[in-house]
Amino acid sequence: MPMSDPAAKSALDDAFAYCLSTLRDLDRDRYLACLLMPEAMQRDMAALYLFNAEIARVRDLVREPLPGEIRLQWWRDLFEKSNKGEDAGPLAAALFDVIDRHNLPRRVLMSMCEARIFDLYDDAMPSRNDFEGYAGETASALIQLGLMIAASAQAQAHAGAAGHAGVAQAVAGALLLMPRHAVRGQVYLPLDMLSAVGLDREAFLAREDKPRLNAAIEIFATFGLEHLDKARAHLPASGEAFGPFLPAALTRGVLKRALKEKAGVFATNIAPGPLGAQWRLWRASRRRTL
Repeated sequence: MPMSDPAAKSALDDAFAYCLSTLRDLDRDRYLACLLMPEAMQRDMAALYLFNAEIARVRDLVREPLPGEIRLQWWRDLFEKSNKGEDAGPLAAALFDVIDRHNLPRRVLMSMCEARIFDLYDDAMPSRNDFEGYAGETASALIQLGLMIAASAQAQAHAGAAGHAGVAQAVAGALLLMPRHAVRGQVYLPLDMLSAVGLDREAFLAREDKPRLNAAIEIFATFGLEHLDKARAHLPASGEAFGPFLPAALTRGVLKRALKEKAGVFATNIAPGPLGAQWRLWRASRRRTL
């Protein structure tokens, strides 16, 4: 329907309102980050972030991998079609509007879905290179798509920073979710890092060798900080282009807390509290740094 149609415009407005309100429940950190971005970006970023939250939580919604793969395939099929998602729910309607207006590459969104298949199974992450690839197609891709929304002319120039920031975010996310992953038998900490300290998948999940667990988590968190520092050295100066990096402002605190707790991350919540997260995001939005 043409956007000159008042009913179509009203329906789309409702779809974006749904994205922002649902994002508040599913990914509060990115919701708060949205509110600190320029007003013109907020609706579009909320739709993109909600899509990310939906595909990231598929493992939480299914008991077996196959239904999860079907959910992810539904999105991939939708991206392959030429329709605009009007009949696929409010998130799809808003997201396809964002895709069309900002010329976002559907293949990148499809690759995000493909990468999330790893979450459905209990295979260990083979190596740090594999982890970087996984992060590149998920967290890094999300920042890069955000750059295309916020400052398309600068997106390519800041692709490297987006790549590093995404890896750091993925490390922090894996550390935050490590207790849940361990119960499921999932291991996101790369096997080559585990091997370097004398552990394998089974020994890591057993959690009996605390000195080696400490060493493994220290290596992993340091790996995340190294990527974050590389991103920090090449961040955009403009407020619009910095916006997509804003959620990564919470990453350093998580990684440093993990370095302090080490094996304690299995029993300690290392996420910042709601007020702490809000303050860190506000400060980062003013200083434009991670």
